[in-house]
Amino acid sequence: MAATGGASGGPVRPLVALGLATVAFVALLIFGLGMVSLILEEDVVEVPGLGQIPGVFATAVTVGAFALVLWLGLRAPKRSYWTALWAAVACYLVYVGGMWIGALVAGGAFSIAAEVAGRIATTWFGAVVAAAAAVSAWGGIALSRTRAERPRWPWEDEFDE
Repeated sequence: MAATGGASGGPVRPLVALGLATVAFVALLIFGLGMVSLILEEDVVEVPGLGQIPGVFATAVTVGAFALVLWLGLRAPKRSYWTALWAAVACYLVYVGGMWIGALVAGGAFSIAAEVAGRIATTWFGAVVAAAAAVSAWGGIALSRTRAERPRWPWEDEFDE
């Protein structure tokens, strides 16, 4: 029963780990981009007139890429923490590409889209995306690999269940 994540302890089910890690990724991504923007006193997309489309599109496709990479890692027979590295690389590339496509759709010019994507790729904003993905994917893999049991109060007896 421990291998299936039942009440007696064991790993978290892969689908639950995926959900928790994905929510954590979205939260870390939004928080991280906001804090970098606040500290640097710069907007993520500084080109006037583009609006929210590039950021929303890039975030949406990046969350999808994160979930896909982590799900592939969670489905593997031997779950590896290397999945966190692959998630970080994939999310970085997809975010930059998503920002390029979003800026192209919103602004219509290749030069503007290249400027926006290049700025993301070469500043702390891109590093935040990769770091959020790495931390969240590592957490998802750790949840699925744990052998810990549920917390118990000192007065609980293991035979009370």
